[in-house]
Amino acid sequence: MTRPRRPSPPTASTSAARTTTRIWACRSRCRRWTRRSDPRSHDRQSGSMNARTRIKICGLTREADVDAAVAAGADAIGFVLYAKSPRAVSAQRAAELARRLPPFVMPVLLFVNATPALIQQGVAAVPQALLQFHGDESPQDCQAPGRPWIRAARMDDGFDLLHFASRQSGASAILLDAHVDGYGGGGKAFDWSLIPVDVPLPVVLSGGLHAANVIDGITRVRPWAVDVSSGVEEAGHKGLKDAGRMREFCAAVREADARIAAAG
Repeated sequence: MTRPRRPSPPTASTSAARTTTRIWACRSRCRRWTRRSDPRSHDRQSGSMNARTRIKICGLTREADVDAAVAAGADAIGFVLYAKSPRAVSAQRAAELARRLPPFVMPVLLFVNATPALIQQGVAAVPQALLQFHGDESPQDCQAPGRPWIRAARMDDGFDLLHFASRQSGASAILLDAHVDGYGGGGKAFDWSLIPVDVPLPVVLSGGLHAANVIDGITRVRPWAVDVSSGVEEAGHKGLKDAGRMREFCAAVREADARIAAAG
């Protein structure tokens, strides 16, 4: 029997083919981090898990660290566009670093009460990026750039997460961080028991995570993703990541997923 012929590949210039590849890669990255329903919304109550935990490593400033984070298994890489942060980079620098990312690894631009001009500068420099708002931005501020976005929530005893999340209906996820002076978690963990089971958006667990506690965090919270920064840095050097710690962190996340899957 004659085997059916495969269709001929489309004829296109090399540059056009590369452009198409980049477009589809960007679309795929966005779908992975911006789906509107959380596949674990019921899993946090039932104890089952249908998807692996995504990993975001944030605050990268060096090419070698970007490469090491990708090799370790990160799904997203965060670049801080907040001048007061010791991990800050310019929009141009973020673009240089983001160009090192392979397909299916998402760049994330972190803003804190940024001006519209700075946000547009970042979006123009890294057009495929997911935006993360970590300050006092309103939902309207977050929606204005017209890009997928996630919203940080600063957790403490008096914080009403359900009310806060209900006001962020346009967000792709809620990132939960510790409430400390200034913005960002400062490497501090918060009380995970403060997280209700019925958060209406995908949850990104952040705040003081490292290889030694992320397994406990994932098994207790069952987040859609985890976010780490200081927990994978060189001791005493903010913004400089440690390749070994990044590998250990990603391996611990996979171990947590394996334990949950084995438990059924």
